[in-house]
Amino acid sequence: MGLYNKFILPKAIHWACSQKPSMLQRGKIIPLAMGSVLEIGIGSGLNLPYYTQKVKHLTAIDPSEELWKKSNINTLSLPFEFEFIKAFAENIPLANNYFDTVAITYTMCTIPDLNKAFSEIRRVLKPTGKLLFCEHGKAPEKGIQKYQNIVNPFWKRIGGGCNLNRNIPVLIESNGFTIKKLETMYLPGWKPASYNYWGIAEVK
Repeated sequence: MGLYNKFILPKAIHWACSQKPSMLQRGKIIPLAMGSVLEIGIGSGLNLPYYTQKVKHLTAIDPSEELWKKSNINTLSLPFEFEFIKAFAENIPLANNYFDTVAITYTMCTIPDLNKAFSEIRRVLKPTGKLLFCEHGKAPEKGIQKYQNIVNPFWKRIGGGCNLNRNIPVLIESNGFTIKKLETMYLPGWKPASYNYWGIAEVK
């Protein structure tokens, strides 16, 4: 899977994540970011056009430099300071209580140890900070859930560790956060991969 993960998978992820429905979702949540911002899993930079001048500095982390290199955005032209760091969400190499906002979109599905990742997010987020999230996950219908569970092992293998069936609100609230706003809907497309959760959470 080495060559696949290095050359094919980044292109597939960039294509899938840049489709119009998910881009519209990004536009609902990313403009809420302000101050010093950390983006978990920047990927190919698809969120960058949606940040506003309310952002002073954006630090972006991702373990995949191959995917980040798919970005076609000149970061020097952004209306705020920008820094990319190759890092995993489970081990964020940044200071405690530093960020006003942490943004995470279509990334929770692939993080191997979400408990550790959320512990790190709580550590770097200010006590008054906000977690902005937009993710796909567990569908509400039992029939779709069953299909998600059946397909998930194969999907995870070809999708760079992506899980179809994670219960996003439960994961957030069981890891030290309180969800203050939550919206859900199916995006157009294949139902097992298209049920979206997005909203705002705060540290408990």
